[in-house]
Amino acid sequence: MCYVICFRYDHNAGHAVFVVFSVLLFHFLITGAVLATFCWFFTNNYLQEEALNSHVVEQRVEWLYAFDVHCNSFFPMFVLLYVVHYFLSPLLVAHGFVPELLSNLLFMVAVSYYHYLNFLGYDVLPFLERTTLFLYPIGIVIVLSPVLILMGFNPSRYFMNVYFSQVQ
Repeated sequence: MCYVICFRYDHNAGHAVFVVFSVLLFHFLITGAVLATFCWFFTNNYLQEEALNSHVVEQRVEWLYAFDVHCNSFFPMFVLLYVVHYFLSPLLVAHGFVPELLSNLLFMVAVSYYHYLNFLGYDVLPFLERTTLFLYPIGIVIVLSPVLILMGFNPSRYFMNVYFSQVQ
């Protein structure tokens, strides 16, 4: 997909390889490892159900489970922000209120859906309580999105400029 985007914006194959590696390394692996580590630490230290019986074996969330939850949550966000975004990019990078609104809505839906799936991944574990805390970032995103629209911020144009400097 990134090769097609690079070709579309008149970049060479070397730039396409750079974009693919940066998306895989930074967006998926490094960010995913940081988020999985945070969720792993948070669930094991703050969301554990109190054991009333001393004969109960303490259960803990494994780090690989937390990373798997991230992987499962990341895929729909990837589809929205890379595949759907590719087809809508001529509209989303244009100047004006409607492209800013649509771009912010696309990013808001993608990030909110990521956090919702993250919540579902931890909600199925019977030894965790108060997992609804994983839904709180959705409220922050919903409040922040209109502020970004009023500021004139277009996330599509911003990220396209980061990877493809020719986008106006």
